[in-house]
Amino acid sequence: MIMSMVDVSKKPEVFREATARGVIKLKTKTIQLIKEEKIEKGDVFSLAKISGILAAKKTSELVPLCHSLPLSNVDVKIAVVDESSVAVEATVKAFAKTGVEMEALVAISAALLTVWDMTKQYEKNHKGQYPTTLIGDIRVLRKVKKE
Repeated sequence: MIMSMVDVSKKPEVFREATARGVIKLKTKTIQLIKEEKIEKGDVFSLAKISGILAAKKTSELVPLCHSLPLSNVDVKIAVVDESSVAVEATVKAFAKTGVEMEALVAISAALLTVWDMTKQYEKNHKGQYPTTLIGDIRVLRKVKKE
């Protein structure tokens, strides 16, 4: 089996934008601690945003056949959506020869994993298990290409 990057050398650089979203389900008590800024490790949302931005910039290092792209902007938004869910949305922009949806998806994944890392100590039940935590619903919401 031969593996190679897609050859985009003949494609023009155009404006590209992609938005992705994902959710992490946590205990209601953990969500309350986040809202009250009482998570021992610190400000969950600020660190998760930084993590998402850094991850988007390193996508080609993490996903083997992705092109390295000159990103113009990475915007990561995080919000409590209900008593047991936090949603992360990332929008990535670039003038490039290929799309930026992988960068948006990697941003979401890293941000959600950061939320998990910062809150996991509050998620265990009396048996030391994590029954309510679920990271998922990660998907591309929108992809734009303007020539």
